[in-house]
Amino acid sequence: MLHPARAFPEDAPVRSSSTRSPCPPTRRLGLLVLSLFALLAAVGCSTFARAVKEGDTLTTQRQWSQAEAAYQRALAAEPGNSEAKVKLRDMRRLWSAEVFQAAQARHAEGDLAAATPLLVRALELDEGNAEVSALLAQTLDARVEGAQKALQAEKLQEARAEFDAVLAVDAEHAAARKGVTAVRTAWARRWFSTGKRLEDEGKLGNALLAYVRADQELAGATQARERAEAVRRLLQDEVAFMVVTAPAEDKASAPDVAQRLSPGRLAAMLPQEVPIRVITTEAPKNHEGVRLGMSLERVLPVKSVEQGQRSTRYLLTNKAVANPRRFELETALLAEERKLEEVERKLGGALREYLRRQDELVQAREVAGRCRDRERKACSNALAECTEAIARAKPGHVPRECDPSLCNPQCEQEERAYAQRASTAVELEQRLEGAQESAEAQRREVQRGRDAWYREPLTVEEPVYADYPYDVELHKLTLTATVTERLVDLAKDAASASPHTEDYAALHEDSSNKAYDKVGVLADPVQLRSEAELRVEAGEKAIAAIAARVKERFDAYRQRRVEDARRGLVRPSSEDVVETAVRALLLTADEPPQDILLTIAKARGLEHPEALLGR
Repeated sequence: MLHPARAFPEDAPVRSSSTRSPCPPTRRLGLLVLSLFALLAAVGCSTFARAVKEGDTLTTQRQWSQAEAAYQRALAAEPGNSEAKVKLRDMRRLWSAEVFQAAQARHAEGDLAAATPLLVRALELDEGNAEVSALLAQTLDARVEGAQKALQAEKLQEARAEFDAVLAVDAEHAAARKGVTAVRTAWARRWFSTGKRLEDEGKLGNALLAYVRADQELAGATQARERAEAVRRLLQDEVAFMVVTAPAEDKASAPDVAQRLSPGRLAAMLPQEVPIRVITTEAPKNHEGVRLGMSLERVLPVKSVEQGQRSTRYLLTNKAVANPRRFELETALLAEERKLEEVERKLGGALREYLRRQDELVQAREVAGRCRDRERKACSNALAECTEAIARAKPGHVPRECDPSLCNPQCEQEERAYAQRASTAVELEQRLEGAQESAEAQRREVQRGRDAWYREPLTVEEPVYADYPYDVELHKLTLTATVTERLVDLAKDAASASPHTEDYAALHEDSSNKAYDKVGVLADPVQLRSEAELRVEAGEKAIAAIAARVKERFDAYRQRRVEDARRGLVRPSSEDVVETAVRALLLTADEPPQDILLTIAKARGLEHPEALLGR
């Protein structure tokens, strides 16, 4: 049977009452939101109820930590629920009572150290329990009393551990704080006594460490700091590097230069943190050091004047030249115009392609329209013939004029061709609009280039410079001090040392010229430093060089000491190793080796190793 809907075009809307929604979209959305809220509420209630029920069961079974976790989950589902809060509080009170019972048992046994954390936990679970608070205070007082007995018995570590345990629970416990101070005082006195014994035995390095440790325990409890400073000075004197010298021999009759070579100036040039002693008397026997002899051979000032020439550039005149900026703008304008021509050529091609495609689109639209008219007309005729044949046909018989294939679509190819050409036309339209925008932007760039080119002047003023030579005089003042030194170890014969002679020069120079106002050259008179200043500078250079060579000898000496100390670090607690290490550290006080310093400090329990060096 022929379907009547095939007689209409495919793009015609078809309305049917059977496809109508049973309720408006807004009402369906509201029902969906209400259902979702109901589901979430059911889930939340289910989670809360399960957690509360689980907490009740675990409380009955006296599984306190699991019960607490269950009630916490219930409060997470419903934070403001009073039932869960009350049950959690009651459960914690029961838990606190059980913990308190265990703490009482420990307290009755005399195990105060085990009872203390139990009482703290019980008080955390039930903060308002006065009985727990009273027993905890009684336990802390008993532990303080036991610590004081240990302190009287000189069991300092045990007493300090007890006092610290009490303060960990109650940081403001007065008796415990006083007990800690008493323990620190006892440790300070014990270390001070140890330092005195070691000092009397001649073990100054170990004594210094003991005094520093005593001062670290409690400053001011003993005279450890003063004794440490005294022992440190004794050690420094023992390991000091002696430099035996005398005032320099003045062979040049220049007392101002010779004064710079004095022992005092040499001591000032050497580092002050390490024990280097500059003395003018004989050094103690078998002491490390050097003997230094100095003599000022001559002081020679030389003054010279050299003639020379310099030149200066000055502005002679100005001249008009072609404006290079105008040429640059013209070149840029030509490039923009060439670019505009290319853009307009592309615009013309896009326009022609667009018009051609529009003609093809119109033709395809006409072909598709004629095909649809023929199809509609053929289908209408077939429908009419089918109606007439049904009227003539027998009942229950379908005539062949009602064959549905007579209304089948026949213009699919024309429709596809029309749709394809329409899509191509849209793309070409967008491409044409882009080409038009590019052409318009390029026209604006060309116009800007023209405006800039017209505004730029044809010529500009260019300065013309000339060189003006003028005479100058270079004045030089050189002062050379010749110094001979003899540096030899104290253990060797001074007569066998080879002298070292070196020249130390101080130089200053300055140029002078007349004024030449025509070209802007100012007068520059000679401003040389005085000869007295240069004599002082030459003497300072000489004493600095000699001090550097003395420092090299000292570095070699203390390096040997450091190597000896490092060889003994395998047993840092040994007294002989400590003696060697402390002396090496005092010799390297300007930059102490950290491996030696930290090892010795760790062996003797020093928190601040730098205190060993007096810092």
